Amino acid sequence: MKTEQQYFEEGKSIQTYMNDMSTLKEESLAVYEQFQLPKDGLADKLKAHKLHFLAITEDWCGDAMMINPIIRKVAEAAGIDVRVALRDADTELIDRHLTNGGRAIPIILIFNNEGTLLGKWGPRAPEVQQIVDELRATLPSKEDPALWSHVYNSFKETVLAVVK
Repeated sequence: MKTEQQYFEEGKSIQTYMNDMSTLKEESLAVYEQFQLPKDGLADKLKAHKLHFLAITEDWCGDAMMINPIIRKVAEAAGIDVRVALRDADTELIDRHLTNGGRAIPIILIFNNEGTLLGKWGPRAPEVQQIVDELRATLPSKEDPALWSHVYNSFKETVLAVVK
C-alpha cells in the first residue's frame, strides 16, 4: 500500500496536469488567468512552513476545473510544490479521504517538508456547498415521471429528425 507521500512523489506537477488536460482545459486556464490572489499575506505565511500539496482530481470535474487553478496560484505565490494524483487511476488514495462516504474531488492534501500529512481541504468551500445544496433542493427527483416525459419527447424529436 502506497503512502500519500509516495503518491505525491509519483504525481505530475499541477502545471503539467493543467497543460495536459483533455476536458475543461480552457475553462480551467481561464480561471487561472483571471483569478487574482488577494493581498492578505497568505503566501508569505505559507512560505515559512515549507509545505507541499497533493491534489486528488480529474479533469472532467467541474469543481476541480475551478478549484485547481486557485490552489495553483496560492502555491506559486508561496513557492509550494503541487502534484496531482488522478482519482480514477487508483482509487486506493481517494478511498482514504472520502467525503460523506463518497469519492468527491478535488481533495487537497497538505504535507510538511518531512512528508507528514498535516491536513486536507475539499472538495468544496462550505459556502459553495451550501449553494449547491440549495440548488439541488429545488430540482425535481429523477423518479419524477414529468422528467421522464421530457427525456422521451426530446429524444423522440431528435431521432425523428435523424430518420426523416
